[in-house]
Formats: sequence, C-alpha cells, structure tokens
Amino acid sequence: MAVVAPEATLEFSRPAGDTLVLRLSGAWTIHERLPSVDDVERELEAGGAVRRLLFDTECLAAWDSALLTFLLRVAAQADGRGVAACRGGLPEGVRRLLALAMAVPERRDIGTAAARLSWLARVGLATLEGVRDAGVTLTFVGAVSIAFARSLLGRARYRRSDFLLVLQEVGAQALPIVSLISFLVGVILAYVGAIQLRQFGAQVYVADLVGIGMTREMGAMMAAVIMAGRTGAAFAAQLGTMQVNEEIDALTTLGISPIEFLVLPRMLALAVMMPLLALYADLLGLLGGMAVGVGMLDLGVVEYYLRTIGAIGLDDCVAGLIKASVFGVLIAMAGCLRGIQCGRSSAAVGAATTSAVVTGIVLIIVSDAATTVIFDLIGL
Repeated sequence: MAVVAPEATLEFSRPAGDTLVLRLSGAWTIHERLPSVDDVERELEAGGAVRRLLFDTECLAAWDSALLTFLLRVAAQADGRGVAACRGGLPEGVRRLLALAMAVPERRDIGTAAARLSWLARVGLATLEGVRDAGVTLTFVGAVSIAFARSLLGRARYRRSDFLLVLQEVGAQALPIVSLISFLVGVILAYVGAIQLRQFGAQVYVADLVGIGMTREMGAMMAAVIMAGRTGAAFAAQLGTMQVNEEIDALTTLGISPIEFLVLPRMLALAVMMPLLALYADLLGLLGGMAVGVGMLDLGVVEYYLRTIGAIGLDDCVAGLIKASVFGVLIAMAGCLRGIQCGRSSAAVGAATTSAVVTGIVLIIVSDAATTVIFDLIGL
C-alpha cells in the first residue's frame, strides 16, 4: 500500500518582536503544491520590523530542489530587507547545498553590453595578439625543424605504421576527388582558351595553354587546395580532439614529443605524396583539355598529343613538383599547428578546423606567388 506524503505547509510564529520563525512541514518536493514566497514577503512587511529569520523543520517529511529554490528566494528577500536569516534549523544537507549555491554571487552584468574600446586600444590588442601568434608559430616551426633533423639521423620517435597509414589517407584515398577536380580544371582551361584562340584560327594552341598551365601552376595548386580542405582539416580535427581528450598531455607526461609522434609523420607523408598527386592532377587535366580539343575544336588526338609534348618542358614539370612539395609541407604544418593550438571544447575543435583550412589556402597562394617570382629570377 502506497504511503501518501503529507501536504507541504508553511506556518509563521513570532517568539519575539523582531524574530520571525518559518515552520515548514510535509513534503517539499517538485511534485507537490508548495506555499508561495509572497506569503513570506507579506509576513515580513506586517507586524513591525523583523531583524532575524529562523526556520523550524522538525515536521519536514521530504524535500528536493523545490525546497532549495524556495529557501533561496526567501534568503534573497531577507537580504534585501536587511534581515539576518539563520540556517541552523534546516537539515544539514539543505545547509550544505545552500552554502554551495550561494558561494558564487550572481553576476549583475549578465546580458549587458561590454564597454566599447577605443580604436587605438583595439589596434594595440590586435597587435599584441598578432605578436603572440607569430611567436607561437615560430616556436612550432622550430620544433618541427628539429624533429625533421632528428628523423634524418634516425632518432625521431614515431611509429612507422602511423606514417604508412597517413600516407594511404593522403594518397590513395584522395585520388577520387583529385581526379574529378583536375579533369574539370583541364576542361575549363581548354574552354577559356578555345573561346579566345578560335577568333584567330589558332585552336591548336589550346594544347599548349592547357599543358603549360596544368604542369606549371594549376595541377599542383588545385591538388593543394583540395588537400587543404580535405587533409589539412582532418589533421586539425584529429589533433584538436586529442587535445580535448588530453591525449597530447599524456604523451608529454610520458616523455614523448607530440611534434615527433604526431606532426612529423603527417608532414612527411604529405610532403612525399603531394608531388605524386600533382603529377596525377597534371595527367587528368591534360585529358580534360584533350576532351575539349578533340570533341569541340575538331583536333586530332595525335595532333593534340604532339602539341602538348612540344609545349611542356622539363623545367615546367620540375617547377610544378617543387611547388607541390612546398604546398604539402605548408598544409601539414597549418593543420597540425591549429590542432595543437586547439582549446578544450568541441567548439574549439570546429574553430581549429576552419582556421586550418583558411591558413592552408592562404599559405598556398602566398607561397605560389613567391616561388613563381623566384623561378622567374633564376630562369626556371
């Protein structure tokens, strides 16, 4: 037979003129209908000034968070009127929970707009933040350089199986998307060239345009952009999740360098695979240009092939492969840097992933411009 808990009741008494006693009885739970705090407020206003508030809970049957909420509101009313609320008559568990709830005062500025800083202060803060980021980046680059030197001496500590796994992820598994994008880029280059060259009856030079454009610039760059969005983001998400789960801290505690164990295999794998992906992208781009040249411009397959072979030189291929290697190192470093810099929340992982993609693409464009100028100066 179920036992019905007595109804929650609230009674008042005044043993002294300046003392008000609240007698709580019955079950004070969220499933019961509880007395209103307004009754306490009316009692505090009536019958003269009250200086002390006491509690009597001898007849209290059961309680939960509903009682705590009621007492907190009563304490707030008493505090606003300068009434001292004595918690000695409350159960020990209630006293501990009230002390915990009132240990940190409620912030009064929640929802208010922060004071707007002057433009000079904002410039200064942005400058300091930029200097800190530059310092962190230089430290990371130095640590990666040391780890790479140790790997050349055979002293780097990382698992070869991890290197092979990353090699597969950034190589063979990236072929489908690289194939699609590279083929379409070749088609686009051929169409753009055909529109202009057809006006002068020089359609055959489409093969030269596509060949040089793909091998020297677009093959390596498009493969790098794809890998920045695909692999760079994956690196940042992986290391960021490890940062959230404190796995990187565990490696440091064990005396294992996270740079050698986590960053170095990824950087080496991407640096090795990017030239191969660039060559593959060049081939698919040439096939895309040939599809347009043969199908739209009525060029022969042999003729298009001979024009392409004649236009592409060894220096064009070397320039593209060098750029691809540089892009691979920069993408891996950007993804791993943002992953290691990640905070300790899921939102921080998302921000690190986004930042890795943006940083990788910016580095690709900047390095491509720099290498193009350098190659022109040295005659490559």
